[in-house]
Amino acid sequence: MEFKKTTIEGVYIIEPRVFNDSRGYFFEAWKKQEFEANIGPVEFIQDNESKSSYGVLRGLHYQKGEFSQAKLVRVIKGRVLDVAVDLRKSSPTFGKHVMTELSDENKRQFFIPRGFAHGFLVLSDEAIFTYKVDNVYAPQAEAGIRWNDPDVGIQWPIAPQQVLTSDKDLKQPLLRDADVFE
Repeated sequence: MEFKKTTIEGVYIIEPRVFNDSRGYFFEAWKKQEFEANIGPVEFIQDNESKSSYGVLRGLHYQKGEFSQAKLVRVIKGRVLDVAVDLRKSSPTFGKHVMTELSDENKRQFFIPRGFAHGFLVLSDEAIFTYKVDNVYAPQAEAGIRWNDPDVGIQWPIAPQQVLTSDKDLKQPLLRDADVFE
C-alpha cells in the first residue's frame, strides 16, 4: 500500500497494490502492521456499511468528546466524493477540508483521524460504502456541520437541488456555530 499525506496533517489517502488477472483481482484492504508503520496505532473496533443512490449526501458528521471516531473508509461498489473537514480549533488547518474520489475502480481508501467531520456524495447510480471506526456509535455525542456551509467552501460536483440528504443533515449548524474540538 502507498500512504499519501494530504494537505491536512493526519489525513491520508491510501492506494492499495491491486493484482489483476483473468480471474479478477486481489488486494490487501487492511494490514495492521503496515497501517501502524505509516500512520500510527489505531484500534479499529467496528466495520460499517451503507448503500446509497446517486446524489445522496451523507454528512458532514462527527462525534464529540470521548466518543470521537477515527475512520478508514472505502467504496466497494460505485463512486463517491469523500470529504474530511478539520474541526480542531488548535489546528492551523481548522475549517479546511480534503476531498478525494473513492470508487470500486481505484480501490482507494481515506483515513480520517479523530477531530474531523466526514461526509460523502454518491456520484454513481449506486454506491456501497464501508468504513472502520475506532469507537462505538454514541447518539448523545453525535454532531455535524452543514454540508453546504459557505465558510467551509466544499465544491460539490452536482447542483444543490440534486442533493438528497436527511432532514437532520439539512438542519446541521454552520461551522461557526458548531460544537467543535479544542
